Amino acid sequence: MRLSRFFIDAPLALGQHNLPEAQAHYIGRVLRLASGDPVQLFDGSGQEYLGELIEVGKKTVRVELREAFTGMAESPLRVHLGQGLSRGERMDWAIQKATELGVAQISPIVSERCEVRLKDERADKRLAHWRQVAISACEQCGRSVLPVIHSPVTLADWQRDVQADLKLVLHPVAEPLAGHGRPSSLAFLIGPEGGLSEAEVDAAKAAGFHPARLGPRVLRTETAPVVALSVAQQLWGDF
Repeated sequence: MRLSRFFIDAPLALGQHNLPEAQAHYIGRVLRLASGDPVQLFDGSGQEYLGELIEVGKKTVRVELREAFTGMAESPLRVHLGQGLSRGERMDWAIQKATELGVAQISPIVSERCEVRLKDERADKRLAHWRQVAISACEQCGRSVLPVIHSPVTLADWQRDVQADLKLVLHPVAEPLAGHGRPSSLAFLIGPEGGLSEAEVDAAKAAGFHPARLGPRVLRTETAPVVALSVAQQLWGDF
């Protein structure tokens, strides 16, 4: 039987716990797990817990955690992804795959050619949705620490404030990614569906970003972070 693994948004410890309502509904009504089924829980602290369901009701699920252990180590390469805002599933895909590929932080970037504009309540809802996308990706891929998903920020503000040993902006006319030395932290800037304008690339270079390319083909905004992070993890991370 495959061991079910869930993120719990509350501190965990050995012993008995009532699970939050959302997880209780999913475990009891969607997955139809039952008392006696084994589970593995994590709270984002880096610790993992093995236990057993001891009560499964319509609204209440109780678990007993019996073993704690250190979870999967994070990549030694700390990556902050600045991802141009894109529509619907494209942004979800970028966040999901970036999480699976070990990114530490993700900032949705508002730039000149973005077709998406988020304000106030709508922005809060999208941020909560993106966080859930990252949680689901962590549950699937085995990560014990969630990436930080920041609120949408303007390109100018992000490139001014982001800190990293190496800052790269993807650009088709540039040196290959492998031409740079090994950093311990990396900031990646990837444009939206329409790409970054030449003025935005120039502004990024003035802010300390180095143009880098991934190959001869122009990649979609949701494909670029998958390839960029894969190459970076192969060169400098844990691949």
